Amino acid sequence: MAVSGGNACEASTPLLDDGVDGVVDYKNRPVLRSKSGAWRSAIFIIGVEVAERCAYYGIGSNLITYLTGPLGQSTATAAENVNAWSGAASLLPLFGAFVADSFLGRYRTIIIASVLYILGLGLLTLSAVLPSFSSSDCEMAVAQGGHKPCVQAFGADQFDAQHPQEYKAKSSFFNWWYFALCLGSCAMLLILNYIQDNLNWVLGFGIPCIVMAFALVVFLLGTTTYRFSIKSDEKGPFVRIGRVFVNVAKNWRTTPSAIALEEESPRILPHQGSDQFKFLDKAMLAPDGSKEDGKVCSINEVEEAKAVLRLVPIWTACLVYAIVFAQSSTLFTKQGVTLDRSIGSGFAIPAASLQSFISISVVIFIPIYDRIFVPIARAITLKPSGITMLQRIGTGLLLSLISMVIAALVEKKRLEIAIEYGLVDKPKATVPMSFWWLVPQYILFGIGDVFTMVGLQEFFYDQMPSELKSVGLSLYLSIFGVGSFLSSFLISVVENITGGDGQDSWFSDNLNRAHIDYFYWLLAGLSAVGWVAYLYFAKSYIYNRGSTI
Repeated sequence: MAVSGGNACEASTPLLDDGVDGVVDYKNRPVLRSKSGAWRSAIFIIGVEVAERCAYYGIGSNLITYLTGPLGQSTATAAENVNAWSGAASLLPLFGAFVADSFLGRYRTIIIASVLYILGLGLLTLSAVLPSFSSSDCEMAVAQGGHKPCVQAFGADQFDAQHPQEYKAKSSFFNWWYFALCLGSCAMLLILNYIQDNLNWVLGFGIPCIVMAFALVVFLLGTTTYRFSIKSDEKGPFVRIGRVFVNVAKNWRTTPSAIALEEESPRILPHQGSDQFKFLDKAMLAPDGSKEDGKVCSINEVEEAKAVLRLVPIWTACLVYAIVFAQSSTLFTKQGVTLDRSIGSGFAIPAASLQSFISISVVIFIPIYDRIFVPIARAITLKPSGITMLQRIGTGLLLSLISMVIAALVEKKRLEIAIEYGLVDKPKATVPMSFWWLVPQYILFGIGDVFTMVGLQEFFYDQMPSELKSVGLSLYLSIFGVGSFLSSFLISVVENITGGDGQDSWFSDNLNRAHIDYFYWLLAGLSAVGWVAYLYFAKSYIYNRGSTI
């Protein structure tokens, strides 16, 4: 058998009594529970991901300023480059997950992606030292593709779902994972953006490079504690699942009634609800309608395909949430620019820094959720995670809807004050309204993230077949990538519809003549429709047996 991320060789030694079934160490030896995995391993893995997030946001949040400043690019060109970079970074995790789950394994993919990250950051730093040196962010986008889906999956792999204590800890892992990312990213953003704007770009790009190199060393130091999954000798998961759909297409007009499911029952995966997507059962028939070994799919393979297909409705229903999520760094900031952001007598908070309220609310609420809410809910529901993953996601979707309603009401109030003080045609004037009016919508965003964002991470990891965990997390990431593109498309459509005949559109450059409050109401309406659709799909969803619900 081959190890996912270690040297490939046979692991023939039987597991010890206190071993962990189905995993080995980096040398393909059976592992002892007391000396491997769980939090002792997860802390190393969380560390490398915090470093990657600090590097990503530390560069991405201010990249357009660097391109238009020291590199002298036009605003349009710089915007295109930044969009291309962020778009590639959102899509490449699907490819990185495929490579990791099918060929390299998560451990090797993390190492290669980290080296690419360091190389990309090094070249970016060199371009700041030598302005004539032309660098590309391609290495960082590729590194993001391999890094993001694998690190979290590898961290969750360190917890044994069959062990009572580790079973509970696995759900907490996703909470503290997001907590560490928000805490580290928030702190590093404040430091790096100040250095880049007020000191120099060499140091602003060099620090993430050093941090990433140090994190790789720390990750490697944890190698002796990691648990590596033993890969099946069967064909790759993509091949198996692809073959199911190919066979279904061939047998579309064939009835599956003759399939003797009881003969295959010992090989059935631990999934309930085989009655769902029964059309996939046709993959277990030969083209002539008879069972024929070697040309038909097993129940195992069909159940894997069903498990993946079950995720599609949930993925689709969460797209509206991703569209709303995209507004926190765009329209919310546009609102903040017009408001009174002064604190004390001479200091004004940058409008973009108001986003830190999201991270702060996450950092505050996650310990409350994990240490107070979950134990109380666990005592009531008797579920290890307190509430199910789908209940958690649905709660966040509702909070997202409420945040849009509040944002619309606050913007309506801002427009009324602008009219009252005669500032409608003075777009650069400060509206006499405190920035604190915006804080509730930011806080609701943060609390909603604790429910939906973390819930989606755990859900797409937990519900995928064991060999496709990285792909599951890349699918979670793709929700926000597609959501960002949909947000841009929606804004473009609304701009064209409302800005015709010389009228001010909802997104007029003069925000006092714009109506982004109407756009927020539109998003609130779409969120309501999406939430109802989500409830419908969630009600009919059947969890994999043994999942950390």
